[in-house]
Amino acid sequence: MRRTCLFVLGLALIFGSSFFYSCKKKEGCTDKNALNYDPEAEKDDGSCKYPEATDTATIILEGSITANKTLYSKNKYLLKGFVYVEDGVTLTIEPGTIIKGDKATKGSLIVKRGGKLIAVGTPTKPIVFTSNQPKGQRDYGDWGGIIICGKAPVNLPNGQGLVEGGPDAYYGGNDPNDNSGKIKYVRIEFAGIAYQPNQEINGLTLCGVGSQTEISHVQVSYCGDDAFEWFGGTVNAKNLVSFRNWDDDFDTDNGWSGKVQFCFALRDPNIADQSGSNGLESDNDANGTSATPFTSGIFSNVTILGPITPNNTNYNQQFKRAAHLRRNTKLKIFNSVLVGYPVGLLLDGSGTETNAMNNELIFKNNVITGCVDNLKTANTTGSLDINTWFNSNNNYIKTFQEINLNSNAWNLTAPNPMPQSGSFLLNNGSFNYPELQNTFFESVNFIGAFGTNNWLSGWTNFDPQNTDY
Repeated sequence: MRRTCLFVLGLALIFGSSFFYSCKKKEGCTDKNALNYDPEAEKDDGSCKYPEATDTATIILEGSITANKTLYSKNKYLLKGFVYVEDGVTLTIEPGTIIKGDKATKGSLIVKRGGKLIAVGTPTKPIVFTSNQPKGQRDYGDWGGIIICGKAPVNLPNGQGLVEGGPDAYYGGNDPNDNSGKIKYVRIEFAGIAYQPNQEINGLTLCGVGSQTEISHVQVSYCGDDAFEWFGGTVNAKNLVSFRNWDDDFDTDNGWSGKVQFCFALRDPNIADQSGSNGLESDNDANGTSATPFTSGIFSNVTILGPITPNNTNYNQQFKRAAHLRRNTKLKIFNSVLVGYPVGLLLDGSGTETNAMNNELIFKNNVITGCVDNLKTANTTGSLDINTWFNSNNNYIKTFQEINLNSNAWNLTAPNPMPQSGSFLLNNGSFNYPELQNTFFESVNFIGAFGTNNWLSGWTNFDPQNTDY
């Protein structure tokens, strides 16, 4: 280093002072908290030096992360048991990084209240959370999943809850604008397990997460429970994919009041949960009380493709409804297409019916098709005439032919759910509703998740069983 600087000093005397710049010491290694930082190998210029990863180099993550950390794409990582991102700590993950969940210990990543996860991939370098089992041997529920806990309001006693499944992580609070980080261009595969009876971890569980958290372009595949579940909070999301999962695709509870746009769900006709598998499921709370805040979030532009297809009417009898709205929910659904379930829309319970009649539960400008029963209520003594209510809201029941999706829409290894020319879905979207008049929703002219842009391209994977990781 000294000889180099002396040489440059000589050149500087000849050519001018600009050569002195190359001798300045850089600011130094700014990421010494990285999991693979090697303090003995810091370069002469002060920059970080990291061990080179090999195919067998795996960094184990376990216990609590108590200082800011970065996971790098050059390494592979293994979650063992409950891995906590503690309050005040940020876990950052580089694009293209692969993190595996340990099957033996049911590895799970849990971000506590006050912690942050910055997992931002790209369309060409998504971040992947997957099973640590060999290719061809991966299965539902190989590991736990990802749980984010925030400080936004929930309608549970004392304004907080404990995460299902047993992790030491509470959620809920009084900050609707809480920020738990960013999750973008991320795949979650083969997660979802039951730690206790009726106490499951989903693919992505969002507990009291606030509206400053950013979530978009997330795919959950082969999950052993729900793909996405919201327990209260105000968090918004866009471009979600639920693929061949076991239980529900999109489940909302405990006062969730956020917004979601552009969702796609595709089911395997043979795989359903014993509790009954639905596309959309929503409760105000487990007992259907009037606890506040109400579950009143908004979905727009959802495409749910169930087990019944134009070419197949054989399916697991545990499939139930494309949308099961129950237990006093006030959910709102617009511009969506629900396809191929035993029941298209079920309004369940007197409280839910009352919310519908009061225009607090809203179902407008949606399409239902290919269902055994398009509309049902579970309350036989209720006063709601669901057919009149449905028709008065300018909704549509069409046929497979009229929605005219690509013939590979139901392909279980390479789906293409795009509407084809002449599809009813392409030009009948509407955003002339007060609930959609805000900066979050993109005003598009189509019903369902897709118009002419296939936002699945590049970052999704519909054959993770046979992918080399």
